[in-house]
Amino acid sequence: MDAWRQTGSIQLHARKLRYCFMLASHAKDPRLINTYVSYQLIAKDIGKSLDRVQDQPVVERETEYYLENITKVKSIKEFMADDRLFRYAMKAHGLEDMAYAKAFMVKALEGGIEAKDSFANKLSDKRYKEFVDTFNFAAYGETATIFTKAQQGTVDKYLRQTLEQNAGDQNEGVRLALYFDRKAATITNAYQILADPALKEVVFTALGLPDAFGNADIDKQAKLIEDRIDLEDFKDPDKLGEFINRFTTLWEIDNPTTSAASLVSTLFTQPEYGISTDLLLTMQKMRVY
Repeated sequence: MDAWRQTGSIQLHARKLRYCFMLASHAKDPRLINTYVSYQLIAKDIGKSLDRVQDQPVVERETEYYLENITKVKSIKEFMADDRLFRYAMKAHGLEDMAYAKAFMVKALEGGIEAKDSFANKLSDKRYKEFVDTFNFAAYGETATIFTKAQQGTVDKYLRQTLEQNAGDQNEGVRLALYFDRKAATITNAYQILADPALKEVVFTALGLPDAFGNADIDKQAKLIEDRIDLEDFKDPDKLGEFINRFTTLWEIDNPTTSAASLVSTLFTQPEYGISTDLLLTMQKMRVY
């Protein structure tokens, strides 16, 4: 474990040094706004951001169809038969890539979530359980779609998913930050992080962990994460904001989208995450050939 900590620490500082050299060599190169700023522009007023998504013609059309027809669905078979409804619901729950796997989803829906050993409950990816909980035909039969979570609740999730996807089309780091912001408060143990590729990428990036660490024993990975992070901090908006700041800054180092001047303050405002101002000044004086 000490070797992993040392490797992660070395890699983290190496990335920051590499970025400083990049700043020195590209200081006059105009680039797009950075990951942190892009994230803040969306997150600071998430309501307005979602309103803009809702006003998009395609989103508006698909949402109108969904709300007009979902309550007409009385069975799993009918749900699967309306591909447009089904795909909307799958996207809302972050399962758009699995919309083709209808037999798999039927099995999950038929098993419900009441029994601890049901198919959906046994899946490590909890998105399936959330989907079954929303469309719980096993428990409620023909009335499964009359609940708010199957109607406006699903629409709200669809809008948020679309917002995150749109952000990812421009900057994958922003999508990851928005996703982490949405899910962080629900994280109760490190295994949830390791089971979710997006959460895992955010945490590995923020902690400066090398990709090779993902090949280590799962229990060792979980222990290191829980040693390095107090998961309760994610329920505190300020501490969560600091963590996302850390992630977006380090993401920017590996995936630069901005000019030197606009990122320096983000990179060095928190000494525990960055390197010294003296080193920054030294690097700025250096000429990279």
